[in-house]
Amino acid sequence: MFEVKARVLELSDYWRDHAAEIEAAGQITDESAAQLREIGAMRMLQPKRYGGYECHPRDFFETLLELGSRCSSTGWVAGVVGVHAHELAQTDPQLQEEVWGENEDTWVASPYAPMGRAKPVDGGYIFNGRWSFSSGTDQCQWVMIGGLILNEDGQPDGTGTHHFCLPRGDYEIVADSWEVMGLRGTGSKDLIVRDAFVPAHRVINQEEIVAGTAARAMGLDNPLYSIPRQTMFSGAITAGTLAICQGVLREYIEHSRARVSRLSGSASQDPNSLAILGEAAADIQASIQHFLWDIDRVYDMAAAGETITKDLRIEVRRNQVNASARAVQAADRLFVNTGGAALHTSHPIQRMWRDAHAAMNHMMNTTAPVYVQYGLNLFGHELPPTARY
Repeated sequence: MFEVKARVLELSDYWRDHAAEIEAAGQITDESAAQLREIGAMRMLQPKRYGGYECHPRDFFETLLELGSRCSSTGWVAGVVGVHAHELAQTDPQLQEEVWGENEDTWVASPYAPMGRAKPVDGGYIFNGRWSFSSGTDQCQWVMIGGLILNEDGQPDGTGTHHFCLPRGDYEIVADSWEVMGLRGTGSKDLIVRDAFVPAHRVINQEEIVAGTAARAMGLDNPLYSIPRQTMFSGAITAGTLAICQGVLREYIEHSRARVSRLSGSASQDPNSLAILGEAAADIQASIQHFLWDIDRVYDMAAAGETITKDLRIEVRRNQVNASARAVQAADRLFVNTGGAALHTSHPIQRMWRDAHAAMNHMMNTTAPVYVQYGLNLFGHELPPTARY
């Protein structure tokens, strides 16, 4: 068992006991952030030269599954923020030194949506924009955000989305921008950038990182960094979602141990409840195993020196969104069968059920576009410009 995962399990009661507090705070508390730093959760994909572990991606995702099944928001932030080290490790060494050189526990937020506009100037860009959904942003010291570079006419220059890295002083966190029904504790607030100068070395071209070919060109020999970025980032969303559903299952079982039905007596002996439990548990476990199987085979290909093909990247995305949807549907069946007690705001199962549905609103969990791009690619048709794989 990998050390970080073992330490997460040692603190199992802590994460569960503090989940309601984190939701009420609307963000990861300083205490919980300190615990994540102490156990090294955010260093799992970080380069060894900056105190990271460069672990097998399965270890990373299994850790998220354990963490997020006890506190949805903590697991979500650990995944979405922790996965950024995978991309940052493949960037200009000067940027990595700026982020991690003085503090190896520096956290980097996102979002990646290309809402920013960058005007070229001598030595870099003048950058502006507003972004939503920057998970864990209050605990982060840098941000990696999406934007488009403008041409002389002030229009996007056609080179696609780039990621722009800015230190905390160059952007504003909008304090009152995260009032939501689920995943409240992630603190996924809006960010605003106004006329910030971004040096050229802090701008990340996505093409090779998305394809999984940037690492070898840089001399990075750990197969971890040859896994395509989309597989890893969308994987963090999938793992976060599956973790929550695993938590719903755990809470359902605990609730059923003591639940007494007026119709059938003990819920733990009620045939209807047991049938729903068995089916849901199988669906959640199958979703998790399918997800981890994909991660293993992609890693094994990278370890063998192979480049992950477009076809496989699209297939993995198909499987990821399907796993999330199947697991949340299972969680729905459990929640509906828990009874009226689950409606109380003090009951953890209603919080995790809300969190699961909030997770499904993330664009990486949207099933239809991914299924469509899988079908189009299968039959040899051109994919839309918005395809992400």
